Amino acid sequence: MRSFLFPFLTIFSFLITSAQTQPWEGKFEPIDNMITPPNAYRAASGAPGKAYWQQRADYKIKAVLDEVNNTISGEETITYYNNSPDDLSYLWIQLEQNVNKKGNEDFGSINNSIKEGMNTRQMQFLTRVIDFPAGYSIKYIKDINGNSIKSLVNNTMMKVILNEPLKSGTSMRFSIAWSYPITDRSMYLLSREGYEYFPEDDNTVYLIAHWFPRMAVYNDTEGWQNQQFQKLGEFALEFGNYEVEISVPEDHIVASTGSLQNSEAVLTKTQQKRMEKARASFDKPIMIITKEEAEVNEKTKSKKLKTWKFNATNVRDFAFASSRKFMWDAQAVKLPTNTVMAMSFYPKEGLPVWQEESTKAIMHALEVYSEATFDYPYPVCISVNTSNIGMEFPMISFNGGRAINGKISNRAKQGMIGTIIHEVGHNWFPMIVSSDERKWMWMDEGLNTFLHQRTVAERYPNFNSTTPKSIVPFMSGDKNILRPIMTTSDNELFNQFGANFYIKPTVGLQMLRNSIIGKELFDQAFKEYANRWKYKHPNPADLFRTLEDATATDLDWFYRGWFFTTDHVDMELTNVKWFKVFEEDINIEDKNKKSQFKIEGENTEVKAKDFSSGPEVINMTATPDAAYGQFLSRIDETEVRKQISGKNIYEVTIKNKGGLIMPVTIEWLYKDGTKEIDQLSAQIWRRNEYEVKQTFIKEKEVVKVNLDPNFEFADVDITNNSFPKVEEASEFDTFKNKNTSN
Repeated sequence: MRSFLFPFLTIFSFLITSAQTQPWEGKFEPIDNMITPPNAYRAASGAPGKAYWQQRADYKIKAVLDEVNNTISGEETITYYNNSPDDLSYLWIQLEQNVNKKGNEDFGSINNSIKEGMNTRQMQFLTRVIDFPAGYSIKYIKDINGNSIKSLVNNTMMKVILNEPLKSGTSMRFSIAWSYPITDRSMYLLSREGYEYFPEDDNTVYLIAHWFPRMAVYNDTEGWQNQQFQKLGEFALEFGNYEVEISVPEDHIVASTGSLQNSEAVLTKTQQKRMEKARASFDKPIMIITKEEAEVNEKTKSKKLKTWKFNATNVRDFAFASSRKFMWDAQAVKLPTNTVMAMSFYPKEGLPVWQEESTKAIMHALEVYSEATFDYPYPVCISVNTSNIGMEFPMISFNGGRAINGKISNRAKQGMIGTIIHEVGHNWFPMIVSSDERKWMWMDEGLNTFLHQRTVAERYPNFNSTTPKSIVPFMSGDKNILRPIMTTSDNELFNQFGANFYIKPTVGLQMLRNSIIGKELFDQAFKEYANRWKYKHPNPADLFRTLEDATATDLDWFYRGWFFTTDHVDMELTNVKWFKVFEEDINIEDKNKKSQFKIEGENTEVKAKDFSSGPEVINMTATPDAAYGQFLSRIDETEVRKQISGKNIYEVTIKNKGGLIMPVTIEWLYKDGTKEIDQLSAQIWRRNEYEVKQTFIKEKEVVKVNLDPNFEFADVDITNNSFPKVEEASEFDTFKNKNTSN
């Protein structure tokens, strides 16, 4: 005993000393030092803590759309609730329209390379040689008594310096008057709002979003989220109630966040009757405004104004669209706890595909997302057609996709439907589960794309959809320029943010659901996360902890590799050794056969190229008493020999070449033509992250072994996934097609 303990203590002492002098974090070490620690506000389980708080902002807005001058002006009253434990001497307000001002520090920076061949629109994006007006004019900021409040504007953020601090647990009301020129969406890149002009009939579709000065988020993890708007990173916003009055040309139709409060004043009696019919139509959309009626509207050009009134409860933003060109259809969607009106607004340029598919796609998204998380809680869900865009807001989204001369390719149609599903899905992430898009784009885009792809797979099974193979080209790219998912939104390379913030998180969640945790348990955990954090502000740590808490699964190894590194999956099936155990004495031929696998005088194995040399022979002897130590009982050696006799024993050696730990799926192809699958947990890598050996007992003889046969883990090189090695190109192509097909 003493002789064993001494070397053990010596080794243990060495390990402690090494850890002190050479910091090392294995792939299975906890990620506690990489995420925000739990506290009274955010529990270690991933749930909101007992002391969790968040701010609130209610808005009353009156706005006027000036079609002649393409401007919008408004007055708003904000009631701001300081639910934090801090007294606030100033507030930060977002002025996103300032991002388009001339001289803005970020203009042209998103895609700023000059190419040998550039079209004029690309040159305009880069240089702004044709100038256009943009940005807010702030008329006043006043408190409830009409006294002016001082402010300072820093690019897209405005600091409101309070006359006296806003105490913890109190609220204040103040007003802002403002205006800005609406920008032509064709004039600048990443246009999430603005107007689209139609020269043929001299009309305009207005998409009005991030249009009013909005409160920035103040939270427990960073105080004010006053990071500048730089177009890629979107928005961090507080929840509140909205009362909004929008005055537009009399012949315009408005699609908006919220419930319409004065339908009798803005809709004709015919339109009102059609809407009532739509509220009872669960199988098909009802046209509220037909093509013929929209074409009549296109010719009117009214100079009079009409005011539309909307209320929205517990939303984090408000957007609307306005045009005389709109056709309008609506259909009721019955959810377990709510009936929602799915509605689409589109100009005639969207026909016929928008009338055929838009509202149907809304319905599919509402049903699948509700089942996966929680029932859609709002009264309406709207899709508005425009060009070159997919952008989300509470209850309304702006979506591209149109036919050309009445025809649309299957690929373009899939893209249009996918865009609608995706943008409708954003109502859950981040419009209700309100993560910080400005900081962590992947938390809304990745989670939403995951459910978007699930919706496509379930409701449009013939469509192309994202699978683990989708991310292989990205993950096998140049590591010098790749960045991990845990990169702040605006710091990602423009040509990589789609793969890194949308597709890679989606594939990661697909792996967790399909191959690591299991569908039933994962779905319960994902739903738990959504319900814990609806109408709240989760951080990455809250998601990571909830998925572990609700599944009893150690996932730190997965988070560390998939979210925090640029490692990729490349598992190599290095060797498969075949053994048999015989009870009788082995003959000289067996001994010679065994020796073929050894190199005399070297501690090196000769790797067989295939199974043609037959099995190595194991001479299994009786266990000596000394091997039992102080145990008095003995195993039934006769039974062991009986169970193992004549069986095929395979020792599989797998190397981790890509650095990313994953479970291992092994496919066995037997001599009789049958197949079998063995699945090994990622935990097999725990003691050796670079190479593992695993032993299997099989009744049948094996002729081929494949790793990851269903391509579940985004392995970037499947040429090293087989034994015997794939020699012929035609055989490899067959194997590749089998493993990477949709």
